[in-house]
Amino acid sequence: MTTITETVPLIIRGKVIDAEPKDFGALWAPDPTPYLDDLVLSEPLGLADVHALTVKEIVDYLVELGERIQFDDNVHVREAAAMAGRNSLYTREMLEGVYRRLPEMLQRDAVMDYVNHNIDAAFLDGWVDIGLHDRRTAVRAFGARAVHVIAGNSPQIAMQTVIANAVSRGDAIVKLPANDPYTATAIVRTMIDMAPDHPLTKHISLVYWKGGDANIEKRLYNPLNVEKIVAWGGFASMRSIRQYLEPGLDLVALDPKLSASIVGPEAFSSDEMTAEAVARAAADIGYFNQGGCVSARVLYVASGTDPDGIERANRFGQMVHDAIQGLPSSLSSPHPAFDPVLREEIAGIKHSPDFKVFGGKNSDGAVIVSQAEEPVDFADRLDCRVANIVPIDKADDALQYLNIHTQTVGIYPDDLKTRLRDQCALRGAQRIVSLGAATSVGQAGPHDAIQVLGRLVRWLRDDTITAPPSGT
Repeated sequence: MTTITETVPLIIRGKVIDAEPKDFGALWAPDPTPYLDDLVLSEPLGLADVHALTVKEIVDYLVELGERIQFDDNVHVREAAAMAGRNSLYTREMLEGVYRRLPEMLQRDAVMDYVNHNIDAAFLDGWVDIGLHDRRTAVRAFGARAVHVIAGNSPQIAMQTVIANAVSRGDAIVKLPANDPYTATAIVRTMIDMAPDHPLTKHISLVYWKGGDANIEKRLYNPLNVEKIVAWGGFASMRSIRQYLEPGLDLVALDPKLSASIVGPEAFSSDEMTAEAVARAAADIGYFNQGGCVSARVLYVASGTDPDGIERANRFGQMVHDAIQGLPSSLSSPHPAFDPVLREEIAGIKHSPDFKVFGGKNSDGAVIVSQAEEPVDFADRLDCRVANIVPIDKADDALQYLNIHTQTVGIYPDDLKTRLRDQCALRGAQRIVSLGAATSVGQAGPHDAIQVLGRLVRWLRDDTITAPPSGT
C-alpha cells in the first residue's frame, strides 16, 4: 500500500501556528522546539479560568461540539477521514462509519454518565464537606497540566482525550500519533471555529514530534511544567517515557493489552446456541478489523479435547470464519495492510497436524483451530481478523491463560460470565463482558483496571481540626 505523507499543523491554546513544516518521515509538521515555552503552562494559576467553569457549562460546551462535528456538515472531519483513509488500517467506508459515530460520544446523557460514573460531579464543582470522627474535611478534584501521548488505532481515542481534558479541567499537550494525527486536529479545529476564546479551547494544544526526542521530552516531561503523562503506547514507548519519571510526575499508563474469549459448553447444547455463540465470537474478532486491544485474539472453547471435542472445535472455527466474512463492510473488511510477518506465520502452520487453518489465503483473515489445548506460539501477533481457537474440556480451564496483560474477556453465556468474573479479575483480566460486545466499550467506568478520570485530577483535602493532637 502506498504511504502518502501529509502535513499536520501545530496548534497551541486555540491558535494554529503557521510555521514551516519539517519532514518527520511519516508526516510533515512544524518543529515544536521553538515553541516549547508556549506549549507549557509554566504558571499553574493559568488553570484558574477553566476551574471557574461549572460541570454544566463544560457539558454544554461538549454537547455543542457534538452538534458541530457531524460528518456531513464539518469540513475538518471529512478531510480527516479522507487523509486517514490513505494510510489506515481500515477501509474508507469503515473510517467514515467511525467518524459518523463520534458525535454520539458527546451526547448529553453520554457525557453525564462519564462524569457521574467516574467522578461525582460535586467534587469537580467545588469542595465537598465530609464529617469524620475527629475532624471535618473538604475534598475537591482539581485539573492538572498533562501531556497526552495518544494512540492512533482508533479515532475515538482523540475524542476521549478531548472529553477527559475538558471534564477534568486540565491543560493538555497532546502528542499526535503518526498513524492518525488527523482526528484530533479536526476536533480541535472545530473547537476553535466554535469558541476560540473559551477556556476549554485554550487549554488544549496539538503537537507532533518523533518519540524519543530527548531535547523535547526532557523539557516537557518535567514536574515543573506538567504533573501528569497520559500514555497510550507500546512497550518501547512506555519504557522511553518511564526514564523521565521523578517525584511530582505521575504516569497514567494505558499499556498495550491482548484480549480473549471463553465459550462455555452451553454453546454446543443446541444449534441455536451454537449459532449465537458463533455470531458473537465473529463480532469480537472482526469488528474494526481487530484493531483495538479489546478485540478477541484467542478463544478458549469448551468443546472437549477428545476426538469428538476437537471436531466440534473445528466446526465452530469454520463457522466463525464464515461469519467474519459476512460482517457488514462498514464494520469489518479484508485488511488493507495485512501484517506480512503474520502471513508467514500462518503459512508456516498450514500443513502442521497440530493446527487447522480456515481461511488465510488472501487478506480476509483466518481462524486457526488448535488440535490440542495449546495456543499458537505467535498469539501476541494475532491481528487483521486472525484468531486462534483453543479447545478445552471445561470453561474454568481457560483461567490459567489469563494474566495482567489480558484486557477484555468476552464470555458466553452470561451466566458463565457471572460465575467466572471474580476469578478472571484475580488472574489479572481488566474487563469482563458478554461475548460479542467487546468493542462496545463506552466511556463510563474503569478502563484498563483504573479510574482514568480520577487519575487525571489532583485530589485536594482541607482539614478543619478543632482540637489539636495531644502530646505525651
